[in-house]
Amino acid sequence: MIGLGGALGRVVRSGVSRRRVQTVVIALATMMAVASAVVAGSLVVAANAPFDHAFAHQHGAHLSAQFDPGRVGAADLAATGHLTGVTVSAGPYPTATMHPTDGRGGHFPALTVAGRAGPHAAVDDLDLTSGRWAEKPGEIVLSTEFAGPDMALGSTLTGSDAPGAPILTVVGVARSVSRTAGAWVTPDQVAALASTNEPAGSQMLYRFAAAGTDGKVAERRAEIESAVPAGAFLGARSHLDTKRAADGNAAPTIPFLTAFGVLGIAMSVIIVGSVVSGAVGTGLRRIGILKAIGFTPREVVRAYVAQALVPAAVGIGLGVVLGNLMALPLLADTEQLYDDTSLSVAWWVDVLVAVGALVVVGVAALVPALRAGRLRTIEAIAVGRAPRTGRGRWAYRVTGRLPLPRALTYGLASPFAHPVRSLAMVLAVVFGTVAATFAVGLTASLNAVGDAQDPENRAAVTVIAGGAGGPGGAPAGGAGPGVNAGPAGGNAPAGGAGPGGGNASAGGGPSPADSARIRDAVVAAPGTATSYGMASVDVTVTGIPGAVRAALYQGDSRPGGYPMIAGHWLDGPGQVVVPTRFLARTGTRIGDTIRVTHQGDAQGLRIVGEAFDTSDDGTRIHADMASFASARPDVYLIGLKPGVSRDRYATDLARVVEPLGGAVLGRDASSGRDGLILVLDAMAALLTLMLVAVAGLGVLNSVVLDTRERVHDLGVCKALGMTPRQTVGLVLASVVGIGVAGGLIGVPVGYALHGYVVPRMGHAAGTNLPPSVLDVYDLPELTLLGLAGVAIAALGALLPATWAARTRTATALRTE
Repeated sequence: MIGLGGALGRVVRSGVSRRRVQTVVIALATMMAVASAVVAGSLVVAANAPFDHAFAHQHGAHLSAQFDPGRVGAADLAATGHLTGVTVSAGPYPTATMHPTDGRGGHFPALTVAGRAGPHAAVDDLDLTSGRWAEKPGEIVLSTEFAGPDMALGSTLTGSDAPGAPILTVVGVARSVSRTAGAWVTPDQVAALASTNEPAGSQMLYRFAAAGTDGKVAERRAEIESAVPAGAFLGARSHLDTKRAADGNAAPTIPFLTAFGVLGIAMSVIIVGSVVSGAVGTGLRRIGILKAIGFTPREVVRAYVAQALVPAAVGIGLGVVLGNLMALPLLADTEQLYDDTSLSVAWWVDVLVAVGALVVVGVAALVPALRAGRLRTIEAIAVGRAPRTGRGRWAYRVTGRLPLPRALTYGLASPFAHPVRSLAMVLAVVFGTVAATFAVGLTASLNAVGDAQDPENRAAVTVIAGGAGGPGGAPAGGAGPGVNAGPAGGNAPAGGAGPGGGNASAGGGPSPADSARIRDAVVAAPGTATSYGMASVDVTVTGIPGAVRAALYQGDSRPGGYPMIAGHWLDGPGQVVVPTRFLARTGTRIGDTIRVTHQGDAQGLRIVGEAFDTSDDGTRIHADMASFASARPDVYLIGLKPGVSRDRYATDLARVVEPLGGAVLGRDASSGRDGLILVLDAMAALLTLMLVAVAGLGVLNSVVLDTRERVHDLGVCKALGMTPRQTVGLVLASVVGIGVAGGLIGVPVGYALHGYVVPRMGHAAGTNLPPSVLDVYDLPELTLLGLAGVAIAALGALLPATWAARTRTATALRTE
């Protein structure tokens, strides 16, 4: 380390205290860079460690498999736990797919129910978060993905809307990191929840000696399937699918934060190097005096490096604290996603970033400090602070021919007297403009993602064909309260929806005749502009084990269509639109035909489009309802004509559809921005403001150095009649060219950075992105962003310009 004792320490402390602007600039630059790096590093760790920790804590299942109990007995299933590679197993547990209601016709999402005598097991050792375990028929324990304010302890629900369906009381809430079920009951209760269309199954849970890759899990799965009679193995879910689904929410933030972190670190290197270089350039006489009184070249180098490291150390300390505070909202979002471990920034992330920042600052300061050490004593004392004779004279001659006031032409030429310093200012403005351009595009892309997530929300009015929805007004086709419709949804091995899946339409809703009357009433209602029916159902798809969520549409569904990445939206029966992850998992592409089965009705549907849809683990498909004879709408989504009052329309329509078993809900199409998108928007704005502020401070530092060097020249100009306003114009003119150059370079770089980072954010979430998310810039906006470079430079120069204008002529003339 650099010692700060004795005469050397006094030199360092004197330099830090005298150069207040440079000290503040270095501290803020390093603070911003460290804060960005801490946030990025903490999210990288959060995207990988929590699931693994929770999975190890609960002895999670590497594979949860579903079997047909009519084809294989319990003893034979238990024997599969002794196959090669299986270290431990649990089960078999009886399972059923349940379509619960609230007893008043409101439907909750379908969920897989498993029969277990207790929460603890060798595999999938559940955490009972509240209440107690189900001890007798009529009691149920909900998973944390399904439980919510309207399904709290003591609440009751009915197994289905079929006559005689059992009534269950919620006695506990449990957490399963493996997502093996959405609820648990006593083993004897399962039979009463099964139905003819969806009979009971058997579930086995396995842990393997090697399960780190899809290939290894697939090998064990194939051995298990071959060990039971043909047709007995119904499907399975790998822990890797669950992990990827959980990681998908945090992973997209990593490219975004990394980009800002790299921008911050690069800017800190440029500004620290510029500040130390400026200190050397303006302190030549001081360096000469230090050498004259006995300081060695090595001590001079150490002094100037230390003058950068002292404020940098302060900035690093503040940056670590700020980075931890900024990481909290993102970590809280990730903690809710994993729902197991309390997340915080790992201590080693703070240490690694702090040490790395010190090294970067030290290297950035070392280059100009070495220049100070190599200066000859006589040369340094003789030259003092003056720039080299004749430097930039050609620029003064060229600008002098411009039809502008002399003060402005003098200012326009002044950057050429210090080309290295001017280059540092250009780079600072470039990075500030890059950050602004990238942030504007990123925010627009994130908002486009939010608008695209739930196209059904564009409907002004929703008619629920099955009566009032579940508590909280959830429509029959959507997730009820407290339901995580993301990672847990979809591919449960039980043949039904996963714990967080959407509602199945089986067994609910009005009669087909009443459903048709509701549709006719919607179409005939005055004020209806567009309308279409939709049902969210469970289907099976060849190539994907377990149930897959399907959105089936009746009528022209284009108002509720998802943004298309490739191909086109549905325009007739026999077609299906799928998301990116579905194509990846099944190895299919647009133009291929997939076999989809709904309630025994198997149809071959041709893939006509790739949609931007990440719901239900990115496997939900979209098809025309006419492809399946047994399907009917759960909801009707309505767009209104201009000028029609939504509340009045909903009231009038309710009088018609409620006698038919329907219910009308008004919906605010502008509400409901995803929490993570809001957090990312806020962080993008905060990080951009930090980068732009540091860029402005970099300009401020350089202009302060220039102004102090030329204070005698400014005194001469004032003595010859230059007014304070002309003095301000001279200083501002000195940075106009720098701002223009920074904007011309920064905007294209920021545009390119957006085009590089945003698609990778999508890939981290397992999806491609549509043009509506990628093509977010327009020419007027880019032009304004280009002018941001001039604004950054002008704001940075405004304070020293004001100081120069207020300096008295006599004071300036006496200053050397």
